Amino acid sequence: MIESTDETLRDRQVAALCYRTAPRLEILLVTSRETRRWVTPKGWPMAGRSDPAAAAVEAFEEAGVDGVIAERSLGAFSYEKVLKTTEIRPVKAALYPLQVVVLRDDWPEKGQRERQWFTPAEAAEALQEPDLAALILSLPERLGIG
Repeated sequence: MIESTDETLRDRQVAALCYRTAPRLEILLVTSRETRRWVTPKGWPMAGRSDPAAAAVEAFEEAGVDGVIAERSLGAFSYEKVLKTTEIRPVKAALYPLQVVVLRDDWPEKGQRERQWFTPAEAAEALQEPDLAALILSLPERLGIG
């Protein structure tokens, strides 16, 4: 886990790159609650949890998935987080691959988000963050399937 001050924790998030390999490599994206744009499940670091474990919790809450989370991130991406106060804050999110094992029919944020499977190219196209799109496009090579 990265040691951070309270100030830097506010500018850092953890994200899960939910994927499956059968019948082909696909990425699961969810809609954000406010803007309804396609995003990866993500959130703030959690006290008492490693960053990968926190990313797995976000994947369950936002996308309704359980799976195997990698201990190392693929890298990080930057984006502008719109807070409830309407303040815009630049945030950097570490992206942890999570191989989906269970896709639940019911999950905590089901009524607040949509979820959809995409090929890596489709996911990259659907996203607004170029750094995140590049990380997604690197996944096949990193997994050795492509």
